[in-house]
Amino acid sequence: MTVRDASATVSSDVITAPARPPVRGHVALRMLLIGVLGMALLSLTRIISGADDITSAGALGGTINAAMPIMLAGLGGLWSERAGVANIGLEGQMILGTWFGAEFAFATHSAWMLIVGGLVGGFIGGVLHAVATVGFGVDQIVSGVAINILAPGVAKYLAGIYFNKPKALAAGGGPSQSPQVDVFGPLKWQWASEHLAKIEVHHWFFVSDLAGLLDGVCTSLNTLTIIALLTIPLTWFLLWRTSFGLRLRSCGENPDAAESLGVKVYTLKATAVIVSGVLAGLAGAFLVNFTGIYRENQTAGRGFIGLAAMIFGNWRPLGLAAGSGLFGYTDALQQRQGSTSVHALLIIVGVLLILVGLYQIYRRKPVSAAVALVVGVVVLVLYKITDSIPSQFATYTPQIITLLVLAVASQRLRPPAADGLPWRRRGS
Repeated sequence: MTVRDASATVSSDVITAPARPPVRGHVALRMLLIGVLGMALLSLTRIISGADDITSAGALGGTINAAMPIMLAGLGGLWSERAGVANIGLEGQMILGTWFGAEFAFATHSAWMLIVGGLVGGFIGGVLHAVATVGFGVDQIVSGVAINILAPGVAKYLAGIYFNKPKALAAGGGPSQSPQVDVFGPLKWQWASEHLAKIEVHHWFFVSDLAGLLDGVCTSLNTLTIIALLTIPLTWFLLWRTSFGLRLRSCGENPDAAESLGVKVYTLKATAVIVSGVLAGLAGAFLVNFTGIYRENQTAGRGFIGLAAMIFGNWRPLGLAAGSGLFGYTDALQQRQGSTSVHALLIIVGVLLILVGLYQIYRRKPVSAAVALVVGVVVLVLYKITDSIPSQFATYTPQIITLLVLAVASQRLRPPAADGLPWRRRGS
C-alpha cells in the first residue's frame, strides 16, 4: 500500500522493517580524525600562547562536567523534534529536574534517588508539554514558553515549603536552596591519574595534551556521567536501528503519510515529548549532583544551549555530543581562568575562520569566503596586539561561541520536515 501523497511515496513494508540508513562513510573514524585534529590544534595553540590550562586535566575534566547537562538537554530536544514537536521548554523541565532530584535525594539520603527525582520532575514537564501540544493542539512555542515561566515559580514555591522546614534549615537549606544531598562521587583510577599527570607536566606536543585529556576523564567520571554518556548510543540505536525509531522519525517528516500506513502518530509524538522531558530532568539532576545542592536559577540557560547543540549536531546524536563538548569546553575555561585562557582561544577561532573561508572558495562562494577570511585575519591580529580580553567578554564566551557555531553550521542543516508544525488527524 502506498501513500496518496506523491511527495511521500513510502510503502508499508518500509515502516515495518528496521531502519537501515545508507552508510555515509566510516562515521566513527571521521569523528576520531576530527578529535585528533582538534587536539593537535589545541596543543599547537598552547605552545604558541603559553596558556597551559587549555589542555590541562582540570580544564578537560571540567569540560565533561559542563557538557553533560547540555548534552542531555539537547538529546531531549532531539527526541521531541525528531517526532515533529518543538520543545523549547527544556529549560523549565531541567528546573523541575533539579528540585525533584534534590528533594528525593535529601528525603532518602540516596544518590540513586537523585536520579529518580530528576526523572520524575522531567516526566511531569514532558507530560505537560505532550498534553498541551499533542493532545490539545496548543502552539508548541507557546507551550514551551509557558513551561519555562511556570517551572521556576513551581520550584521556588516548593523550595519555600520543603527546604524551609526546621530539619532542612538545620542542614543548611533555605527558601532558595536545598541542604547538601547525597551525590555520586568521581570514580578515580588513582594509579592511572598519577602516571598521566607525570606526562602532562612535561608539556610535550600532543602527547602531554592527550595525557591531560585522559587524566581529566579519570578524575571526573562518576556513575551519573556514565549513565548520561550511554544515552547517546542508546538514542542512536533506538531511533536509527529499530522499527520504533523509523516510525517515530516518520512522524517528524510526514505525519500524514505515516498515519496512512498505520503508524500511531499521536502516541509516538506524545512518547517522544515525554522522553524529551525525562532526559531534560536527568540533566537537572546532573547539575545537582555536580554542586551537591539545589539552587534557584541553577540551570542558567543550559536548556537553550542544549537546543543550540542539537541544531549544531544536525539533529543527530554524535553531532549533538560534539556540540555539547564544544560549549562545555568554553564554559569550563571561562570558569577556571577567565580572560587568560579565552584569549588563547582567539588563535583557534581565527584559524578555523580562515579554513572556512578557504572551503567557501572551493565551493565558489566568494562573498562568504571573503567574510570568513577577513574576520579570521582580524581575530588573529586582535590576538597579536592584545594580552587579554575584558572579563565581561570571557563570562559570555559560551553564548558567543554558540552564536558563531550556529552561524557557520546553518549552511548544512537539515531539520525534520514537519518539525514544529501542528498536526491533527484528517477529519478531526
